[in-house]
Amino acid sequence: MMNGLTIRDAIWPQDEAAALSFIDGSQAFEHAFEPNRRLDARVAAEFLPVLMKAMADHRGIARIAERDGRAIGWVVAWPEDDDLYVVAEERRIVYISELFVAEDARGAGVGRALIGSCEDWARAQGVGVMHIGVLPGNARADAIYRHAGYATYAVRLRKYLR
Repeated sequence: MMNGLTIRDAIWPQDEAAALSFIDGSQAFEHAFEPNRRLDARVAAEFLPVLMKAMADHRGIARIAERDGRAIGWVVAWPEDDDLYVVAEERRIVYISELFVAEDARGAGVGRALIGSCEDWARAQGVGVMHIGVLPGNARADAIYRHAGYATYAVRLRKYLR
């Protein structure tokens, strides 16, 4: 526990409303630098079941960050296998699919604590490699991840054919 911060496993359906708000918050935040993000009222309700299925299929985790009984962030991660051309000892990874911290809780180490809880979980699973994605316009997240020891692994380029 850090300054009243608690990281715990998500409890369903108790944490569903918080998860939906985190998905909506992430969409709104990312839309500022990636305009392909949906902002409609249905996106969270449509995405959460997809995310829950991926978590179940991969035996992953969802963790909630709480302060004073209020959910202020979350992380969703699961183990998966990297491509066959990756050496065997680095092929099994844990991928952080979702990470969001409420705006009024940013800058206090909540995101780093959530990432750390996933890293601890991965180690307990015998996995020694983590992956997390970051959009090019998200300089703050990029800096946080790099400070936590993450480095560029691959860059995926896009071209619109309109």
